[in-house]
Amino acid sequence: MERPMTERTLETLGLAEAPRDHPLLYPGAWPRESGLLDGDRLLPLDRLVHTDRSPVLAVGSNASPAQLRKKMAESRIASPLPMVRTRVTGIGIGVSAHVSRLGYVSASPFNAPADVRELFVLWLDAEQLAVIDASEGVPLPLGNFRRAWLPAPEVRIELADGVTLPGVYAYVNRRGVLHNGGSEPRTHPGQRRLLTELLLGSARLRRLFGVTPEEFCARARADRRLCEQGTRLFAEEKLVTASGLEEYVTVQGTGAPPSLP
Repeated sequence: MERPMTERTLETLGLAEAPRDHPLLYPGAWPRESGLLDGDRLLPLDRLVHTDRSPVLAVGSNASPAQLRKKMAESRIASPLPMVRTRVTGIGIGVSAHVSRLGYVSASPFNAPADVRELFVLWLDAEQLAVIDASEGVPLPLGNFRRAWLPAPEVRIELADGVTLPGVYAYVNRRGVLHNGGSEPRTHPGQRRLLTELLLGSARLRRLFGVTPEEFCARARADRRLCEQGTRLFAEEKLVTASGLEEYVTVQGTGAPPSLP
């Protein structure tokens, strides 16, 4: 049954808490279905493809409406934002090889040809895309992420109506992703479990960030120097591997998409 508009607020849908406010909730609550994020509401969509916008794959907190609302509000952007649930083949959700000043260790995509999962594609206008780029550090020479165009058929993006996209943008960590103890990337299990496992595995990390996920988040939040130390530690302890998506990142940090259907 269709929900009344008054019941489509993020609060009533259980989507109101943003990971940037509650780091241990990362990646945040995702919607169950496609929708149009319009301020504090998630409304029905009238179409799944928006050819006048850029499709961006969300693998972490960018699929959280509350997180998106926060990012847009900080830049005083109020235009609606389509979020489309899609079936994605070829992408795994890994662990970024950096510690975020927002107090968590974020997700980052990696090449996984056999993986099939449900993810959201955000259809962003130019202003919205600039905001998300900035939040991921794309414009900065040493920013954490680069925006890459992932083409079909290497990555298959199938919409609910059976339409497939020619590709999609994704944010690829420029340092790589954490591995699983062997040669493969580890998958992101959610913030509390991830931090528990990382802290148990590294005495140096415990000395920097404490022994519990709560301590880690509290110490990391807004402490740039400490986050940089944690990021270097990942590399120094040889916890990092390539995502397998590096070839899609251009010098400018963005690929060039073909025409959309």
